[in-house]
Amino acid sequence: MYEIKEETVISAEAAAVWRVVTDVARWPEWDPHEDLARLDGEFAVGTAGWVKQKGNPGAAFTLTEVVPERRWASECSLPGGRLWGSNDYEQLPGGKLRCTRTVRVTGPLVPLFRFHFGRRMRRDFFRTWTALEARAAAVR
Repeated sequence: MYEIKEETVISAEAAAVWRVVTDVARWPEWDPHEDLARLDGEFAVGTAGWVKQKGNPGAAFTLTEVVPERRWASECSLPGGRLWGSNDYEQLPGGKLRCTRTVRVTGPLVPLFRFHFGRRMRRDFFRTWTALEARAAAVR
């Protein structure tokens, strides 16, 4: 297993961030690494979707955990393994929000993720959080 975990604090309210992240079809409008995204139903556990990130092939995913304004997680299949990711939001005093992203990869593609995708994913987390902060400010 390979795990990446990063966190940051942005200026945002959890309710505004939640409105942004649960509008999956609009992810490409604000997230700098998303090309296409869709969710085939409500933002709820068990709902499937599809996403294509810049420079990567598209992939189907399933929401595995949804706690409104606090956490959402999803999982997708990889050849011989799985990719699981969670997004946690903790409201802090003064209009600040702690964002934590965890990604776990299992299976034979672990070395590829560790040496190729890992650094890029970490950078993308911070780019996404910066964009999320701006988008959440616009939807208040």
